[in-house]
Amino acid sequence: MLGLVGLFIVAGAAAAFYHQFAQSRQGAAPPQNPAGVPVRTAVAVARDVPVILRGLGQVVAFNTVAVKSRVEGNITKVNFREGQKVRAGDLLIQIDPRPYQAALDQAKAVLAKDQAALVNAEADLQRYSKLLKREFTPEQQYTTQKSTVAQNTATIENDQTQIDAAALNVEYASIKSPVDGITGIRQVDLGNLVQANSNNAQTLVTVTQIEPIYVVFTLPEADIQRVRDAMQGGLLRVQAFDQSDQREIAAGALNLIDNAVDPTTGTVRLKAEFANKDVALWPGQFVNAHLVLETVRNGVNIPSAAVQTGLNGSYAYVVKPDSTVEMRPIKVVQTENNLALIGSGLRVGEEVVTAGQYRLEPGAKVQVSNPLAQGASLSVTPMAEGQSVAR
Repeated sequence: MLGLVGLFIVAGAAAAFYHQFAQSRQGAAPPQNPAGVPVRTAVAVARDVPVILRGLGQVVAFNTVAVKSRVEGNITKVNFREGQKVRAGDLLIQIDPRPYQAALDQAKAVLAKDQAALVNAEADLQRYSKLLKREFTPEQQYTTQKSTVAQNTATIENDQTQIDAAALNVEYASIKSPVDGITGIRQVDLGNLVQANSNNAQTLVTVTQIEPIYVVFTLPEADIQRVRDAMQGGLLRVQAFDQSDQREIAAGALNLIDNAVDPTTGTVRLKAEFANKDVALWPGQFVNAHLVLETVRNGVNIPSAAVQTGLNGSYAYVVKPDSTVEMRPIKVVQTENNLALIGSGLRVGEEVVTAGQYRLEPGAKVQVSNPLAQGASLSVTPMAEGQSVAR
């Protein structure tokens, strides 16, 4: 009897404990929000968007010339300042021309002497020709004189080549800039003896042509076919950005795709030409190259924060008129400046969730915390003229 009473007491205590536990669970349960899950949203807008490929590039001079002397002598004049802009044909360095001018004068004197000898030989040939017709001179003498005239003519031709060579040395003594460009640090001083030996010839100064200028950059080999296809429509625009990839430095056009893939990196080099009139690009400088393949007119754009990634690819939560959400598969063409260009899956004007997606599931009711009725939407900065390339 006592055992039965004890059993009832234990059962009552257990029931009381369960009732207290259930009440505590009910008190800890979060209150339900009948208005829906709070989220932030944006509206898909239409915008002209350039489709770009990025590559790390380096600025390369259009021409780099190591100026050397082709004659030997002492420097008598340095006619440039380091870092000076020069034009093709400007005098840079003058080497003492007197030995070469003397050789030129001597060659001219030899020519004058041989020309006089030729005149005399031609006069004798004319006399012998007349005497031969009257049989007053042997034919052998006439033939010998004719040979003498030919020899004198050849001698004069040789004299002329000697004059040309001497005149060329005089010209080489005045070292001029071969291209338009900027001079570097000079390697010689006034009075230095310059050697003309091809093996030991010293670089006097380097002239670098920077207008125009090149940017050489690389892209993965997987992108090359896209670039080749885009090139069929004309020149492709290339934008050079600074190392932060935020500021555009200059704009140019794609020149060529290298003729081989680098097997060690799986990349291909491309070269773009820039006018560089403002000298914003400098040889050796590293830049971020943006190759514009095409411009998508009125493309659908949403904030990149709205794009989610799942097992089946990218998707976005679209807010329907009844304030519930739909998980919509989308195709993202590219993401630039926190904006995603959508290839398919969304239409202009549709509302997408940009914050709070982790609490959502298909069909969930939402409460928009930035009411679009008051004008909250996707902030779009209009593209400046020239930032995109029309195909």
